[in-house]
Amino acid sequence: MAHEKNHDYHILQPSIWPFVAAVGAFVMLFGAVLWMNEAGPWLFLIGLAAILYTMFAWWSDTIAENAEGDHTPVVQLGLRYGFILFIISEVMFFSAWFWSFFKHALYPMNEYEGSEYVPPDFYIPNAFELPLMNTVILLLSGCAVTWAHHALVHDGERKEVEWGLLAAVLLGILFTAFQAYEYRYLLVDQDWVFGEDKFFSNFFMATGFHGLHVIIGTIFLFVCLLRLQKGDFTQEKHVGFEAAAWYWHFVDVVWLFLFFSIYIWGS
Repeated sequence: MAHEKNHDYHILQPSIWPFVAAVGAFVMLFGAVLWMNEAGPWLFLIGLAAILYTMFAWWSDTIAENAEGDHTPVVQLGLRYGFILFIISEVMFFSAWFWSFFKHALYPMNEYEGSEYVPPDFYIPNAFELPLMNTVILLLSGCAVTWAHHALVHDGERKEVEWGLLAAVLLGILFTAFQAYEYRYLLVDQDWVFGEDKFFSNFFMATGFHGLHVIIGTIFLFVCLLRLQKGDFTQEKHVGFEAAAWYWHFVDVVWLFLFFSIYIWGS
């Protein structure tokens, strides 16, 4: 028949979500500028709400397309390539903070009082206390994700997949809790001030954005756990799960670079 599909590609129907996402992003960023100029956070929050709703609705449409059989092997390959490109963009994002850190660490702008150089005076976190514990926690969560992925792809043991995802989610929450405790200690007990010193700024921007990615990755894995319980993933079709696993391993690798460069080498 002339109207029958004779290819493996998925032709998307017209969607409003790209337009809503663009408007939401503009409103959120414009609201952030106003917020920084003491105009209040409300416009920023409206844009953020639009972005979050668009993400929920757009991904719901993608899941529905998969359930209808539109995600052929060719489409799945395209989705994987797209997510790999997204991770590459995230690598470039974190490269900026590492570049800034190493630039100011290797070629500092010295501050002088008269003719005498005054080195910066600040507390350096002990890498082998809470940061080391958080490193172990995050690596264990990565092991749990790998266990879940192996159980899904090779064994088809859905119960093991559930346990692996649950362990990864709980470890991600624990990591975030310890990171919040460390921030509270540095900001309150050690009187760190964001922007007061280049080390402080680089530390908070790099570890803070990493913490945000941990929160996003934890939500990502939790959504995969809910979808698994609904029966969405199979041994053949589990692109969403693979994307979450890749994202989580990327978060692990970034933390290792942060731990060895800022916490150990930086001290």
